[in-house]
Amino acid sequence: MELTTFWFGLIGLLWVGYLVLEGFDFGVGMLMPFLARNETERRVVINTIGPVWDGNEVWLLVAGGATFAAFPEWYASLFSGFYLALLLILVALILRGVAFEYRGKIDSETWRQRWDLAIIVGSFLPALLWGVAFANIVRGVPLDADHQFTGTLLTLLNPYALLGGLTTLLLFALHGALFLGLKTRGPIQAEAVSVAFKLAVPAVGVAAAWALWTQLAYGAGWTWLAVLVAAGALIGAAVAAFQRREGLGFALTSLALAAAVVLIFGSLFPDVLPSTTDPAFSLNTTNASSTHYTLVVMTWVAVLLTPFVLLYQSWTYWVFRRRIGTEDIPPTAGLPRLIQAPAER
Repeated sequence: MELTTFWFGLIGLLWVGYLVLEGFDFGVGMLMPFLARNETERRVVINTIGPVWDGNEVWLLVAGGATFAAFPEWYASLFSGFYLALLLILVALILRGVAFEYRGKIDSETWRQRWDLAIIVGSFLPALLWGVAFANIVRGVPLDADHQFTGTLLTLLNPYALLGGLTTLLLFALHGALFLGLKTRGPIQAEAVSVAFKLAVPAVGVAAAWALWTQLAYGAGWTWLAVLVAAGALIGAAVAAFQRREGLGFALTSLALAAAVVLIFGSLFPDVLPSTTDPAFSLNTTNASSTHYTLVVMTWVAVLLTPFVLLYQSWTYWVFRRRIGTEDIPPTAGLPRLIQAPAER
């Protein structure tokens, strides 16, 4: 196997890890206002992802770093063409991360509500924009002979890409609801599994429409398998939610997200960023890659270090595997407000 092909596949695998793990983080954040009615329940919801959300984002850093090192032309064209969308994702992720750390620092309902809004928005925007970005990568963007993006933001907001964004939004919400059902107990668990079943119907419909559009317009013959696996997994997740088998449902939504990445990368190969201006201007695994020596060094680094990352993250999930409920939440411990509004004095 060519090293360029190996790294293309490995980058796809890193995106599987990111979308499966960070996907339920986004889902939990988006669903918080619907599943948590008071501060104690909000803390339960947040604590389900509190120990792992930052570790899940490592997959994004590694996927981005691997793309930069293995396919620098691809990385450069993506960041020049998708600059505003990626900036919005970055700002949303920063706000969400700060909100997790800051919302409990001051014992003030107004303070917590503002940071909760940051968590919700910081989960909603990436969930939507990642789908828009990946759909545009599959569809292709206007590139000139120098592989420079010649479109605008409106170029990226085409019907196919917007459908892709709605697909990831619904899939992450469903994924997050099943994760909450898996990690909580009591009323929150019951409500989360109920919401998962309600989300499953629109998620299956929208995802099916996007997957069929992708397969018919851009897919290869063998990627029909990915479409069928994703469809079967999502239908199975809906049945599992109805039967209140949240563990099975979560495994099936994870499989569906993995199949979606296979569909995306399988539809692309051997291109990494097609050009809608002229197919000759497209970036592929050959003209976008680093030198052979660079890829060899990267391969050895990946072989030696990746097992340690996997072991550490697996250990983290094992340590925090227990379900939690409202009875596990201690009293609020934030600092009192030292500065009051004039009306409160």
